[in-house]
Amino acid sequence: MVRGPKKHMKRLAAPKHWMMDKLAGVFAPKSRPGAHAGRESLPLILVLRNRLRFALTRGEAMMITKQRLVEVDGRVRTDPKTPVGFMDMVSLPKTGLNFRVMFDVKGRFVLNKTDASTEKLCKVKKVYTAPNGVPSMSTHDGRTLRFVDPLISVSDSVVVDLTKGSVKDFVKFKAGAACMVTGGANTGRVGEIVDVERHPGSFDIVHVKDSNGNTFATRKGNIFIVGRSLSDLLTELPKGSGVRVPLAQDRETKITTIAKSRQGKKRH
Repeated sequence: MVRGPKKHMKRLAAPKHWMMDKLAGVFAPKSRPGAHAGRESLPLILVLRNRLRFALTRGEAMMITKQRLVEVDGRVRTDPKTPVGFMDMVSLPKTGLNFRVMFDVKGRFVLNKTDASTEKLCKVKKVYTAPNGVPSMSTHDGRTLRFVDPLISVSDSVVVDLTKGSVKDFVKFKAGAACMVTGGANTGRVGEIVDVERHPGSFDIVHVKDSNGNTFATRKGNIFIVGRSLSDLLTELPKGSGVRVPLAQDRETKITTIAKSRQGKKRH
C-alpha cells in the first residue's frame, strides 16, 4: 500500500487556468509545498517553458534554474517546481526582466512586465502578538512580519520592501479602495469597493464597481486591495486593466481581428 502524499499529477487533473495542452503528455508538474496553495499557483517550470518561452523542454527549464538564473521575490530559486503565486515577482537578472504574477479578467495567470523589482503588495491574513509582546502579522504568501504598525488589520494590504523584509506602506480595507478579485467567478476584475454586507456566521459579501460602471459581488476573502482608489494604484495592472468586456463585444473584436489577419495573408 502506498503511503504519504501523492507527488504526481496527471494533466487532466491540473487546474484549467494553467492552460496546459491535454494531448501533449500524460503528467503535469506538481508544485512543491510552499508559500502558495498548489491550485492557486504556477510551478516555476510552467512560467519559464509555457509562459515566457525561455525553455522548450523540461530539461532546458532545469538547466536555467540550476544555473541560479531565476529569482522569485529577490531570492534565487533552483527548484523548477517552486510555486509562484499571485503578486510574486519573477526576475531574471541576466536579462534585466522582471515579471509580476497577476490575473487577467478571465481568471488566468498572466506575467505582467514591471520595473518595480524590490517591492511587493501583500494581503494581511492574520494579526497577532508574538512572544515578548511583539506585534506581528502573516501575509497571503506565507511571510511573517514583526514590529508592524498597530493600525494594520486583517484584509488590509501592505507594501513590502523585498530587500529589507519590512513594511513601507499600507492601505486599509474600506469603501472607496481599489481592489482586485482573486477567487470565484469574477477573478481578475478590478474596481472600487462600494459596500460590505455583514453576515455573522457566514461569508461577508463585498459589492464592487469597476471603471465602466458595472457592479458585481464576491466574498470578502476574494478581495485583494491594490490601491487607495482607482486613480491611486500601488501596482501596475495587466492588459485590460481588470475591466471585463461583454461576451458579444469580445466575440466581435475577435472576428474582426481574424478577418484582418486573413486579408493580410491574401495580399502576400
